[in-house]
Amino acid sequence: MKNITKIISGVVVASTLSFGSTLAVVNGKKITDQDVNDALMSATQGRLMQIPASKREQLKKQFLDEMISKELIYEDAKKKGITNSKEYKDQLNKILSSIKRDLAIRLWQKKEFEAIKISDKDIKNYYNKNKAEFMQKEQVKARHILVKSEKEAKNIINQLKNLHGKQLKEKFIQLAKEKSTGPSGPRGGDLGYFGRGQMVPEFENAAFNMKVGTITKTPVKTQFGYHIIYLEDKKSATTRPLKDVKAYIAQRLKMEKFRDIMQNKLQKLKSKAKITYK
Repeated sequence: MKNITKIISGVVVASTLSFGSTLAVVNGKKITDQDVNDALMSATQGRLMQIPASKREQLKKQFLDEMISKELIYEDAKKKGITNSKEYKDQLNKILSSIKRDLAIRLWQKKEFEAIKISDKDIKNYYNKNKAEFMQKEQVKARHILVKSEKEAKNIINQLKNLHGKQLKEKFIQLAKEKSTGPSGPRGGDLGYFGRGQMVPEFENAAFNMKVGTITKTPVKTQFGYHIIYLEDKKSATTRPLKDVKAYIAQRLKMEKFRDIMQNKLQKLKSKAKITYK
C-alpha cells in the first residue's frame, strides 16, 4: 500500500553531472563517472546536486572505492563457483521477479499520475479558499556590526550618527568589514531578509521597530555581544499572488487526486479479485 500512495518525485536534471569518463579499470572492467553518479543518485534519492560540491567529490571517491571492492569480490565469488550454485540462482530469480513487479507498479503509477489534469478553475478555487496558506509575514532586511564591548559599540555609533542615506550605508558596510566579529562581517554585516522568530528577541525587537535607512541609536545587547543595526529594507505582511503559487497548487491538487484515484482503483481491483486470507 505504501508503494501505491508514494509521491512521485521530480525529475533530476542529469545534464548537470559529468558523465562518460573512465575513473578506474578493474581487471579489464571499466568503472565510469556515470556508474558512480548513478550509484550516488540512487543513494541520495535524486538529491545529489543539493549536496555541496566539496562533499560530492568526497562521496564520489568513497563510492568509487566501494565499487572497486565489490568488483573484486564479485570476481572472486565467480571463481569459487558461487554464481553457478543453486542457492545463488534461486535467490537471483526471486530478486528479478521482485524487480519486474516493482518496475511495473512504478510505471503504472507514473502513467496514472501523468493522466491527471488540473483546471485553472480548480487552482483558483483552492487559492481563494486557502489564502492564509500563502500569507507572507512581515520581513526586514538588516545589516549589523557585532563587537564584544558596549564601549566599542558606542564608538562605532558615534562615527555613524551624523551620516545619512548612501553615505551612512557605505560607511556602515566599511566598518562592518573592519570591526564586526560576526560571520556576516566580510559581507558588510548583511543578514538578508528575515521574519519574526528567526533572530534572538533583543535583536528582533530592535530591528522590527526601526525605520528604513537608520541605525540603532544605542547598542543592542544579546548573548553574542553588542550589535549596531542598520535597517536596509522592510516588507509588510502580504499574500503571495496566484501566479507565484499556481504551480505549487496544481501539484498539490494533482497529488490529492492521485491518492483518491489509487484508492478507488484498488477497491475495484480488490472487488474483482479472488483473495483468500489464511
